[in-house]
Amino acid sequence: MAEGLGERLQRLEQAVRRAGELITRLKAERATLDKRVAEQARELDDLRARASASSEERGELARLRQERKEVLAQVETILKELDKLEAP
Repeated sequence: MAEGLGERLQRLEQAVRRAGELITRLKAERATLDKRVAEQARELDDLRARASASSEERGELARLRQERKEVLAQVETILKELDKLEAP
């Protein structure tokens, strides 16, 4: 019976060692994954910032186009008024 108990203790010890090794590997893997997640989060933040800037630039471009239309309309009105003044 003592030998059976010794074998069981040895198997238990081996199982505990394997569990410890597995925990060590899992911790290392988790650290790697945490690093990748942090990198992905930074990349996502960068993409969001660029998308926001792009949206702001599109808004600014639309505003400038509208302003251009208004200026062209004013110039056209002024040219018509000048034509009226020059007409006999």
